[in-house]
Amino acid sequence: MSSANRQPASGRHSEQAPLLADDAPNEYDDSDVGDVVEGDSKQGRVRSWLTKAWHWLLKNLMAVAIILLLLGGIIALSVYFAAVNNAKTSTKTAGICLSPACVLAASEILENMSPRYHDIDPCTDFDKFVCEGWAEKHDLRADQGGSFTGTIMAENSQQILRHVLESPYPVNDQNIEVHSVAKQEIFKKLHDAYEACMSEDIIRKAGSAPLLSVLRKIEELFPAARPHEGSNAFSASLDSVQKGLLLKHENNLSKTMAYLTSIGVGALVTFHVAADDKDPDVVVPFVNAPRQPGLPSKEYYKDPILVVKYAKTIGQVLEALLEKAGPHSGLLESMRSHIEIKSAELVEDLVVLESKLAKATPATEEAEDVTKYYNPLDLDETTALIPQLSIQYLISTLAPSEFKPDKLIVGSPSYLKTVSKVLDDTSAETLQAYFVWKTVQTYADRIEDDALKPLMRFNNELQGKDSDASEERWRTCIKVVDNGLGWILSKFFIEKAFSAEAKEFGDRIVSDIKDQFIKKLRAAEWMSKDVRNLGIEKVHNIVQKIGYPTKSPDIRDSSALQEYYEPVLISNATFFENALSMTHFETKRQWSALGKPTDRGEWGMTADTVNAYYNPAGNEIVFPAGIMQAPVFYDPSIPQYLSYGAFGSVSGHELSHAFDSTGRHYDETGNFTGWWDDSTVQSFEDKAQCFIDQYHEFTVPDPSGRRLHVNGRLTLGENIADAGGLNAAFAAWKELDDDKPEKLLPGLQDFSKEQMFFMSYSNWWCGKIRPETAVNLVYRDPHSPTWARILGTMANSRDFKKAFSCQSKEPTCELW
Repeated sequence: MSSANRQPASGRHSEQAPLLADDAPNEYDDSDVGDVVEGDSKQGRVRSWLTKAWHWLLKNLMAVAIILLLLGGIIALSVYFAAVNNAKTSTKTAGICLSPACVLAASEILENMSPRYHDIDPCTDFDKFVCEGWAEKHDLRADQGGSFTGTIMAENSQQILRHVLESPYPVNDQNIEVHSVAKQEIFKKLHDAYEACMSEDIIRKAGSAPLLSVLRKIEELFPAARPHEGSNAFSASLDSVQKGLLLKHENNLSKTMAYLTSIGVGALVTFHVAADDKDPDVVVPFVNAPRQPGLPSKEYYKDPILVVKYAKTIGQVLEALLEKAGPHSGLLESMRSHIEIKSAELVEDLVVLESKLAKATPATEEAEDVTKYYNPLDLDETTALIPQLSIQYLISTLAPSEFKPDKLIVGSPSYLKTVSKVLDDTSAETLQAYFVWKTVQTYADRIEDDALKPLMRFNNELQGKDSDASEERWRTCIKVVDNGLGWILSKFFIEKAFSAEAKEFGDRIVSDIKDQFIKKLRAAEWMSKDVRNLGIEKVHNIVQKIGYPTKSPDIRDSSALQEYYEPVLISNATFFENALSMTHFETKRQWSALGKPTDRGEWGMTADTVNAYYNPAGNEIVFPAGIMQAPVFYDPSIPQYLSYGAFGSVSGHELSHAFDSTGRHYDETGNFTGWWDDSTVQSFEDKAQCFIDQYHEFTVPDPSGRRLHVNGRLTLGENIADAGGLNAAFAAWKELDDDKPEKLLPGLQDFSKEQMFFMSYSNWWCGKIRPETAVNLVYRDPHSPTWARILGTMANSRDFKKAFSCQSKEPTCELW
């Protein structure tokens, strides 16, 4: 009860005092009373009244005593309950975090929750329970195929970077490097790249000319005979030239593929370099099928109506580009003759070529499976699979001159064989058109020209967006700069948005998760003792990288960044050329690693990225500063069930990847090897099958309303990691809370801290998506839909079911 509704203590006493005083017995002589009664005076009347009162009191003494006892008891109880109530109110208030940061965190969670959460069973519809309010308050923009909490976080980071890039050099910055010439130089390079991207008038004026110059280069490298001349794609003379290696079968195809690889265009076959899975201290070339053959995935080629639309789009774009080039420009002359004579036939042949390649492309789950994609072959064995392409020439062109390949990792030998057969049946003009089209698809978003609008509209429709929708230009430019000069941008991001305290707290959370995973391994009776012990050693060996890299490069050091990006040529007036320079630099940087030990200081994500990853060959878990922001990661002063529920689960997720369907194949040193015995493998596969079946039951509607099942096998590793990460994070937080109990959040006192832990986890996955984009992701994304990552993970958590008093306490599937 509040003080406004209580009687003042003095009021109570003044009310009761007359009664107690009037009824109280007095000590006096009986003779005096008799004398007063017998008299007629006023004093006698008083004595008579007192005598009668005394006799009445004697007769009713027991009743009076009982009444007084009752009144006293009532007063005592009133005082007692008031005190208890005050104590409870005081205790409750003391158990709530009322800091501004806590109030803000609570308000975000409350806004995300369903306004009707009282009517929702969290045990069956936790995604709606936690996220229905989020969906109601976040409409997708016309340019968005989907969005979730991570998208909002990324856009918040973009705002920070926008302020950096649209401001003058920070002369008032307190950073110790503020007067550094190197820092000023890298800021200028960053600023010029952003300004060039934002200069839309200049970009529109240039039109498609920069792209046409690249297409002309392709035409020179891979000339095509005129139609109906029976052209052979491989009739060019073979050369043998010494360039560090004795090159065999150098031809036009090899030159073209080397050039396309250098500018980041994936066509026919893709090449990249990375650590050897079975010898992770050595860098080797990888040869793979393109992940996207033209349409987003191979499944799209089974839709004849869509394929017809795609072919129409190709024809419209190529014809428009030829028109832009002009009849006397000297650009694309051979293609012009093909288009003019048999446009429809050429485009049809191009799409048929893509369809054949798509059909031969490995399923996404196979491309993700190290036991399927790890096929080490020597140079001659690889060349024998696709003799039309000189792998030796391509490597010698891109790699350091002294590098001599001992082996290559071929993702799908059967795919290369198919490509070889397809090439034998493909005309030179069709291949030339194919290379041109792959380049157009890669660089279309670097050009402002009406000629490319049909492609933009087609891509938008594939994702369910408005056909003419485009992202705000500044957002596009932030991404472009981040893609090309990411470590410089990262430097300014961490100076603005990431503290040493945050790095330390994040490091502690990850260490706590590792401790819990070791306990889980020790309790995993389905594993043999030897495998458990090696698994524990693997966890001890896991390298945790938090926030940002401190070498390769050290982004705190402006001079190191200046040297790192010195080869990148940037002008504030040449947007397309800047993009080419950035791509050339990155390709050369990657291929220069051949012949050197693996650089374990490198990161695969820039510091502002809202994501995290586990690298099995490096046995490392990496958490960029971008993901270490609210509502995933909070200051340590905020109740830590929020940070452990979200960021802790992310940490546990990445660590669990070390023991998922892929990570389990890598031992404690990061080598791909069979370190699990047969009985442990069988137990794992039995448990994994549960996850496959569970997530297969989740479906998404396609645009026509038909239900498409989630690929439980493709998403297996991520689903295992979600469950294992959540369990480890909860155990880590409970130990922390037992040592030092935490406060509740204002407005959320009805929820226990345990419940808030799971609500914090699920807030990270609040989102919405268009049906077209959802289908795209089901075909090629190894992650389940965001809502399924809530429902499936909660169904697999015994702690969640206990926290919300669910009828069934047993998890649907359980591994870690």
